[in-house]
Amino acid sequence: LSWLFFEQYSHEPYIATARFRIRFLGEHLTGNAEVESKHRPGYRALALMNTHLEQHTFLVAERYTIADIALFAYTHVAPEGGFDLHPYPALVRWLDRVRAQPRFVPMYG
Repeated sequence: LSWLFFEQYSHEPYIATARFRIRFLGEHLTGNAEVESKHRPGYRALALMNTHLEQHTFLVAERYTIADIALFAYTHVAPEGGFDLHPYPALVRWLDRVRAQPRFVPMYG
């Protein structure tokens, strides 16, 4: 449950909101105070996930759970909100592990 609460209060409000404003409202990252204000806490969330995933295969109990599904959703499209995932290699490897799960269904459009 902790990861689900994290997703709702420390991840989604920043990563999803920045993505929405850039991708769907057509706003720009540079010079946009509203979008830029989402980046510092969004990067904190990504860093926390990366740190955890440096020591763990998945977020909970070393197996794929609802926590991975919940956090995958906006994390894998974070670059659309101006977030660079390259500084978070453990997070990027986790994204690949989630994509490799049986019956994985990608989110298009």
